[in-house]
Amino acid sequence: MRIFATAATFAALGLAACSTPPAEQPLSGSWTLDAEESHLAFVSVKAGQVAEAHSFPGLSGSVSDSGEASLSIDLASVDTLIDVRNERMRDMLFNVAEFPSATVTTSFDPSAFGALTVGETMVQPVTATLDLNGTNGEVASDLTVTRVGADKVRVATIAPIIISADSYGLGEGMEALREVANLDSITGQVPVTFSLTFVQQ
Repeated sequence: MRIFATAATFAALGLAACSTPPAEQPLSGSWTLDAEESHLAFVSVKAGQVAEAHSFPGLSGSVSDSGEASLSIDLASVDTLIDVRNERMRDMLFNVAEFPSATVTTSFDPSAFGALTVGETMVQPVTATLDLNGTNGEVASDLTVTRVGADKVRVATIAPIIISADSYGLGEGMEALREVANLDSITGQVPVTFSLTFVQQ
């Protein structure tokens, strides 16, 4: 009986060892944006008090193993939930025939995130370059970086990033939109938020 009991004990220990999850691998290598799990939105304010949320579903991006990151925004994909407004923004504001996309680029030290475990979040200050309407400008923000899976990371804004339309030569386009829509005003300071999911390659 003791032999059977001892054998059963060793068998149980073996099963327990086999069921123990392997240690999480450090974050490393290159990453690609998962567009279906990513979202970028902005808010327009008209007549001084009417705020409306819009989005750009056309996103693509990557992060290299050396920490060079880029995000491309398909400006023609702008979605305001109103077809005629989408068309006006594409043609009169963003001029997608000449500038079809906006690009955000930045770089960071990959080792800063290497030890993140699944479910863990850290805050990372980032300064990026926004190329919009043929104009480059710096954008600074604090972002959260969360390891949401063994091979998946989510990067998100903590607070909205305020983009000035005039800084990127969009003032005339906003004035054209205001006139065609017969509005008193459209605010030129635009809050932008995003949640981007990257998958390890």
